[in-house]
Amino acid sequence: MTEEIDLYFWPTPNGWKISIALEEFALPYRLHLIDIGAGDQFTPDFLQLSPNNKMPVITDPDGPDGAPITIFESGAILQYLARKTGQFCGRTERERIAVDQWLMWQMGGVGPMAGQAHHFLKYAPNMDPPHDLPYAKDRYRTEVARLYGVLDSQLEGQDFVVGDAFTIADMAIWPWASLWERQEQTLDDKPNLARWLNTVGARPGVQQGRALAAEKRGEIADDRQAQNVLFGRKP
Repeated sequence: MTEEIDLYFWPTPNGWKISIALEEFALPYRLHLIDIGAGDQFTPDFLQLSPNNKMPVITDPDGPDGAPITIFESGAILQYLARKTGQFCGRTERERIAVDQWLMWQMGGVGPMAGQAHHFLKYAPNMDPPHDLPYAKDRYRTEVARLYGVLDSQLEGQDFVVGDAFTIADMAIWPWASLWERQEQTLDDKPNLARWLNTVGARPGVQQGRALAAEKRGEIADDRQAQNVLFGRKP
């Protein structure tokens, strides 16, 4: 029997990437909740696993050569799991290159830009004191719209981000794109993106991964203490 992978997780888009992946890969795992609003990511024990104080993290007791391995950064975890299982990483070398390309597109574009959109649209105006910055709001809202336009074009005539096969590129992008309303986006001019969001969201593995510890997901915009922890502000 395959040994359980330890998953260090909180229900956020980056966390969902890996909970979805573990469900899709059908790999057994043991959940460790890292409450990022309470500062669990700054504890010495967690920093030993993730020196950048970010989750998700996995520890696989059956790593390369049978030795345990700990991996942080969601994109690196997805690539590792795909290589480990031989699944969801493309069927040919050209497909594998395309999967990695779109995974990097998410890591370097959609994630950071949508994250900044969340911050300036939702969190900053509710801080004490408030930071309602029209330029920042417009900049990140506009950039997210551009990126989703790129994705909509990529999805023209195909079911998934890389052709007709569901891959780790879809697993990486969907958690962020599924929050398009919070990012003040529209799908009216992005029919391919709308279809893909529904197709991916209907997968049982995606639904199970998205539901993991869902009851723990709070509204940080209304929690001053969690804001101070997350954004490095003094109480």
